[in-house]
Amino acid sequence: MTQLSDERQSPQFEFGLHTFGDVTSTADGSRQLSQPEVLRNVLAEAQLADRSGVDVFGVGEHHRPDYAVSAPDVVLAGIGTSTERIKLISAVTVLSSDDPVRVYQRFATIDGLTGGRAEVSLGRGSFIESYPLFGYDLSDYEKLFEEKVDLFVKLRSEGKINWSGDTRAGLKNQEIFPKTEHERGLPTWIAVGGTPNSVVRAARHAVGLELAIIGGAPHRFAPLVDLYKRALVEFGHAASPETADFRVASHSHGFIADTDERARDIFYPSWAETMAQLGRERGWGNGYPSREQFEQEITHGALFVGSPETVAEKIVKTQQQLGISRFGLKYGNGSLAHEHMMEAIELYGTKVKPLVLERLQG
Repeated sequence: MTQLSDERQSPQFEFGLHTFGDVTSTADGSRQLSQPEVLRNVLAEAQLADRSGVDVFGVGEHHRPDYAVSAPDVVLAGIGTSTERIKLISAVTVLSSDDPVRVYQRFATIDGLTGGRAEVSLGRGSFIESYPLFGYDLSDYEKLFEEKVDLFVKLRSEGKINWSGDTRAGLKNQEIFPKTEHERGLPTWIAVGGTPNSVVRAARHAVGLELAIIGGAPHRFAPLVDLYKRALVEFGHAASPETADFRVASHSHGFIADTDERARDIFYPSWAETMAQLGRERGWGNGYPSREQFEQEITHGALFVGSPETVAEKIVKTQQQLGISRFGLKYGNGSLAHEHMMEAIELYGTKVKPLVLERLQG
């Protein structure tokens, strides 16, 4: 049986693209696309990413009118059977409101169809719509995730499973099918927004750590990477923090065009609208973020927006500050048109990736 990679670091830095299937508008802003149109565009974007040399394509899960993807595994299966080499990952799977057994089965199926290209990133999500939708109580927020991650990690053995908990029926000497050809089961990450307890959880279960850096300077997450490596040692998964070679990835929003000015001019309106909408929902405020705030988040914060050279420089800096082995760019945002995203995808694979690898290897 072929043995495929696990949570250990890739020998080469990896470049990912992530989408939530944001419901977009036409390039001239005259019409909002339907959700079926958006889903077909996501497929085309993934196919272009594969042709352009991008390493990983991630699809997120939401249950809201402003996103078209509620079943990322189905979308990833469609992408997988129409691409050749790109890895396929959830970004993320909201495990708290799903069943670990079914999640594992679905992604193991994608893995088999694509010759071992599936990965799973587990999280609790940045929105809460899935909890009432599937009949879960938000008061069980922490317990749901803790128990379900524990079961999912056990399933990775792909042997007979014994498990009991309060959030679903227990398993007694049961097997899950299909199996994969990975040495340690499906490659798995835990996505973390900045909570130390979540970092420790990833280390305890010996899975990859994916940092969602969506605000503030990336270097502020360096203590979490250090915590992860120390915890790997304490849980017996590494001999020392210096030799802990488990994968750490980061995920941030951004956009690429041929010049800095053009990238900023295209991206700002959709970014500002999205931030204003979130602000209204979450009580941050009712106004649009200013262009000055936007520029500050590019210069000093977590937005990777600009020319290929500018974005490559910021990725290199982030890699050096955090020691990540994979960077994921959330390339769409709100109403940003499909045509602009296609341009950004091609530049990311054909321009940004070679520039980053050259600088890292130099």
